[in-house]
Amino acid sequence: MNRRVVLTGLGVITPIGNDVDTFWRNCINGVSGIERIQAFDTEDYDCRIAGEVRNFEPKDFFKNPKDPRRADRFAQFAMAAAKMAMTDSGLDLEKVNRERFGVIVSSGIGGLKTLEDQHSVLLNKGPSRVSPFTIPMLISNMASGLISMEFGLLGPNLCIVTACATSNNAIGESWRMIKFGDADIFLAGGSEAAIIPIGVAAFSSMRALSTRNDEPHRASRPWDRDRDGFVMGEGGGVVVVEELEHAKARGAKIYCELIGYGLSADAYHMTAPPPDGEGAVRAMRIALEHAKITPDQIDYVNAHATSTGLGDICETRAIKTVFGQNAHKVSISSTKSMTGHLLGGAGAIEMAVCALAIRDSVIPPTINLENPGEECDLDYTPNVAKEKKVRVAINNSFGFGGHNATLVATEFTG
Repeated sequence: MNRRVVLTGLGVITPIGNDVDTFWRNCINGVSGIERIQAFDTEDYDCRIAGEVRNFEPKDFFKNPKDPRRADRFAQFAMAAAKMAMTDSGLDLEKVNRERFGVIVSSGIGGLKTLEDQHSVLLNKGPSRVSPFTIPMLISNMASGLISMEFGLLGPNLCIVTACATSNNAIGESWRMIKFGDADIFLAGGSEAAIIPIGVAAFSSMRALSTRNDEPHRASRPWDRDRDGFVMGEGGGVVVVEELEHAKARGAKIYCELIGYGLSADAYHMTAPPPDGEGAVRAMRIALEHAKITPDQIDYVNAHATSTGLGDICETRAIKTVFGQNAHKVSISSTKSMTGHLLGGAGAIEMAVCALAIRDSVIPPTINLENPGEECDLDYTPNVAKEKKVRVAINNSFGFGGHNATLVATEFTG
């Protein structure tokens, strides 16, 4: 359990960039990826805006040109992010033990578009016309399966589905298995592609989504008093999680070291956190205990903060409980203000943000934070990025069902 774990590769597909450099540049410059939905006609929908991925060519990321047609959009995003992370890591598959190379790339919802499309085929054309690829395309674990097949990876392979905590759990369990000695390397993260009619309609019926349709760039506004719901995003993120000595032996570039992982359940409500954020408090405290550090050592918190009335307040309360007198000193931001909420893909994208914040000593902003809401009185890095030495960062993700997952990363110093 003393094996140390580092991040050595990053890959992202997002509404603000389909590669790490573009994504990060737009992130620190406060560029919004929220626009009017182009994928379908939204005239009859309460919410008509989202963070869609633009100019994405899935065929660029599969060896077999037929494979993209047999993969749902969420799996296409996952494969693209995995390919980028592999390239970024510099891993040579001819020089690694593939039996000790695992994959945990997950999705909160899975192939919702495939399900919607094939259900329409069933109703309109009959059961004989339903695609034989329907089930393989819609099941959430297929992203991990396809990635393992693409690279011939024979290690642990699974899919963790915990709604919006999915990616953090995928990365955290990779960390745990490497420390336990079950593997040396993982591709870990998550992806989501739920900006389709049933997805938008379903979230809208919950009154969870922003309806600031005339100002899409200003719609995602965590902690602002005028926030009116979250904005859906799509995309994926994958990181290379690697045992330190394995990484050093091959001369790998190291972004940061993963030192803590905490998870908990609210056991409270299907979609709402407890008012005091007690579950989030426990997840953060467990992660800090694993990391063997105290709250005063944290420089940056990438908050879950989705731009919902209750969620943003509860996370603020949780941070205040965990950090005590240091709560007003730590830098916090929500990059969902720019990307929208990528659901099961959010945590991996935000883990990349933490790694890059550590690398470049910069805190990305929370855009659209013009008038902080009630109880929202911490340092949320409003509107403009801030230069700051980031030695230790926390990444929070919380999901429907009461799932909480926190990761702690630190600057690698040898």
